[in-house]
Amino acid sequence: MGSSCRSCRWLRLFVVVLLLGFLVCTSFCRAQDDSEPDDEITAVYIVTLKQAPSVHRFAQELRRGNKNHGFHKQNGTSGRLSRLNNPRNVSISHPRSGYNISRVHDSILRRAFKGEKYLKLYSYHYLINGFSVFVTPQQAEKLSRRREVANVVSDFSVRTATTHTPQFLGLPQGAWIQEGGYETAGEGVVIGFIDTGIDPTHPSFADDASEHSYPVPSHFSGICEVTRDFPSGSCNRKLIGARHFAASAITRGIFNSSQDYASPFDGDGHGSHTASVAAGNHGIPVVVTGHHFGNASGMAPRSHIAVYKALYKSFGGFAADVVAAIDQAAQDGVDIISLSITPNRRPPGIATFFNPIDMALLSAAKAGIFVVQAAGNTGPSPKSMSSFSPWIFTVGAASHDRIYTNSIILGNSLTISGVGLAPGTDKMYTLISALHALNNNTTTTDDMYVGECQDSSNFNQDLVQGNLLICSYSIRFVLGLSTIKQAFETAKNLSAAGIVFYMDPFVIGFQLNPTPMKMPGIIIPSPDDSKILLQYYNSSLERDEVTKKIIKFGAVACILGGLKANFSNSAPKIMYYSARGPDPEDSFLDDADIMKPNLVAPGNSIWAAWSSLGTDSVEFQGESFAMMSGTSMAAPHIAGLAALIKQKFPSFSPSAIASALSTSATLYDKNGGPIMAQRAYAKPDENQSPATPFDMGSGFVNATASLDPGLVFDASYNDYMSFLCGINGSSPVVLNYTGQNCWAYNSTISGADLNLPSITIARLNQSRTVQRTLTNIAGNETYSVGWSAPFGVSMKVSPTHFSIASGEKQVLNVFFNATTSGTAASFGRIGLFGNQGHIVNIPLSVVARLSYNATTNS
Repeated sequence: MGSSCRSCRWLRLFVVVLLLGFLVCTSFCRAQDDSEPDDEITAVYIVTLKQAPSVHRFAQELRRGNKNHGFHKQNGTSGRLSRLNNPRNVSISHPRSGYNISRVHDSILRRAFKGEKYLKLYSYHYLINGFSVFVTPQQAEKLSRRREVANVVSDFSVRTATTHTPQFLGLPQGAWIQEGGYETAGEGVVIGFIDTGIDPTHPSFADDASEHSYPVPSHFSGICEVTRDFPSGSCNRKLIGARHFAASAITRGIFNSSQDYASPFDGDGHGSHTASVAAGNHGIPVVVTGHHFGNASGMAPRSHIAVYKALYKSFGGFAADVVAAIDQAAQDGVDIISLSITPNRRPPGIATFFNPIDMALLSAAKAGIFVVQAAGNTGPSPKSMSSFSPWIFTVGAASHDRIYTNSIILGNSLTISGVGLAPGTDKMYTLISALHALNNNTTTTDDMYVGECQDSSNFNQDLVQGNLLICSYSIRFVLGLSTIKQAFETAKNLSAAGIVFYMDPFVIGFQLNPTPMKMPGIIIPSPDDSKILLQYYNSSLERDEVTKKIIKFGAVACILGGLKANFSNSAPKIMYYSARGPDPEDSFLDDADIMKPNLVAPGNSIWAAWSSLGTDSVEFQGESFAMMSGTSMAAPHIAGLAALIKQKFPSFSPSAIASALSTSATLYDKNGGPIMAQRAYAKPDENQSPATPFDMGSGFVNATASLDPGLVFDASYNDYMSFLCGINGSSPVVLNYTGQNCWAYNSTISGADLNLPSITIARLNQSRTVQRTLTNIAGNETYSVGWSAPFGVSMKVSPTHFSIASGEKQVLNVFFNATTSGTAASFGRIGLFGNQGHIVNIPLSVVARLSYNATTNS
């Protein structure tokens, strides 16, 4: 992940200036390409061996143990191990097993290179059996020919993709009450964050926020690194593990220890933010620029945090480091992995699922770890999804109902809206343009950007003092060349009453997050409204008839201020930047039979913890909280809510947790209307339409309902393997990544046949029947089944009514028949309505084709 593509930076001001955007992107992509291997330079390669990793061997031992010893009967279920059972708390590896496997890796490298130079970066042994190594392409070729080696792939880069959201999600009166209140919500569950690290001094991560005992879960075995930046005592009973991974970056010579910190400490801010969204302490005051914005809480404030830093301020991250972090998190015993990162490019090969990160996460799912990942911030175009695999829970970003607005009243009684977390003025003040307040030694010829108010020495204090200074907001603020903070420093030095920023007319469209301001101020984001301001200002100037010099500044204005939150009923809505489906199956952009995203959650304008030395947002430097936007903020909301489900249902498999979140999601906003999706960067609120499953998956998360889903869909590791083996030509790739032969699976399935809480058919040739199996985790209940068919498709679901006892399973048969032919997906839904109040929502996506020469798939 490159710092120029950071989610938070993109989303502070998303500018649609196509030419400049192209140049910036081209420059960035070249920089990224420079780090990729070619035939002449050494590079990092990720090597997978044929022998199964620790977690696979443990699963085999567990199955043998089941046959020999059986399992105790629990909760009235049968003696066999239920598919919903998740044996996460069993010790999985001997302390020396990792050391022994590392020695095997060293031996392979010595025999392969026989005295040649190489550098091993990591030994992976828990989720995948392999290593990453810094070698030449010729040496990588040697490794690929070794009989022990299954796969050799080049390393690749990755990037990063709340005070009110607990109330918006109904946690205080709903989910937290079910868990015994916020003081116990998420207790005993460990969430692992693979991000930019954490600031251990932040009160959101202290362990003394409650008088109740707070033991470290016995199943967790992680450690805390101790460095100068992360001294002894940084960890506690809340923050129970912290490590950093940077070997791949260091070998490339791009690691800057002065700003990236060779420790788990967060020099960026992003990692502290995401960790506190999911599991930050309850009731922490949010004070920014001296103003109080309420009290913050994570979704699961009693959960424990383990940090695996693999992303960095100056360059982002690399897959070799991320895989090492994932492998360590699983070995340590985390229950949930939160990934607010996405790859910088779509994985090459026969399917997007086959890449080192996703395959490591497949093994994590096999080990019983629920994995949540940000969808990416590349929306709103179709097929912009950056999270691909069905064993990963992909989260898009939606708004919530709290908004901060600001406005300015002009002397001609016009009111212009804007943004800015700023106090207002107590009266009307004279407006003066920065361009009209220059001192005698400064001209726009000398400094064409002087109107951005970055240097107080350029201005005449006598003119500015006691007035509202008008400054320009240009693309330079987006690129970090100019800052709001520096402009206010200028205003302070000149004793101005406040600042009014107008938008540069060359910036034709954007959405700006509220920015903290210590003194009265406002940013007018609309170029059209900015013209109105400047027209009023210029028409109010009085000039000498002969010299044409300004003799009076006649324009006045009053800033109302933006410190007080307002609340909207038109929430949630899908944010324009949130990546959209359909899920691309391969680099040719064929569609997968997998619905992505899985769900949406609050991701826009989220208050959360900020590192004391965080530099990702210049405007929040030195603050302890920051307001950020992105799918990076949405994913940890789901990680925290998953911890609440895990606490209530400790035996749930990852797919059962995913099902509970999905089938209980809501399809409506606070007004009761359909959730809307923004469709454009420019003026997004004027370009929106009802959201489809490709925008929001199953819908917007319903925290309380997810703790009582009634029925759940469950899928196992073997199901995912059968799916992967069903991809044309995948057998050797599956063998390379997993060490398992596809012939071991008697039958293969398509993505549509996976037992997911959704149905996606990218190519419906005439007709097809798919099945879904549901398990009742509630009491005895009778369900009726209803559906709305996608356009161009007739469908039938059987049975249409069924009664199901607690713990029993029910198979649904869903028959689809194409009635018209098309190239675009159409959408429908299946609803299951229980007489005890449970509602199960199953979204549908189908592309129907009447191709009578094709073989019917049934």
